[in-house]
Amino acid sequence: MQHLEPKAAYEFLKDNPEAVFIDCRSEIEYFFVGHPTRAIHVAWQEGPNWAVDPQFVAHVKTAAGMNRPVVLICRSGNRSMDAAQVLEAAGFTQVYNVLHGFEGELGENHHRNEKSGWRHDGLPWEQS
Repeated sequence: MQHLEPKAAYEFLKDNPEAVFIDCRSEIEYFFVGHPTRAIHVAWQEGPNWAVDPQFVAHVKTAAGMNRPVVLICRSGNRSMDAAQVLEAAGFTQVYNVLHGFEGELGENHHRNEKSGWRHDGLPWEQS
């Protein structure tokens, strides 16, 4: 797995149109907090029990196949790193994790989007 800062991930996606950009946060986060433009939603975990989706790898295979680069993003870069490790164990060879995720680390007041992340860096995103 390779790690990319948000701006580097954005450039990588522009330079590699065959890459599949997967937002692996929960459905609620994806739709109500917003998501990077061009990202497709494949949840790593969902509430209420937050268990890992046993079909996650199968869903990514459907979306990307096995030979395309897969770029994963979550809220802060932690879940996407766990998901990336599972994809690599399943045979994916071009897996990228977006460091700091969509919202970044907590700031001094325990708020996100203050220090780092996709939105903090002013990269394109949408809310649906």
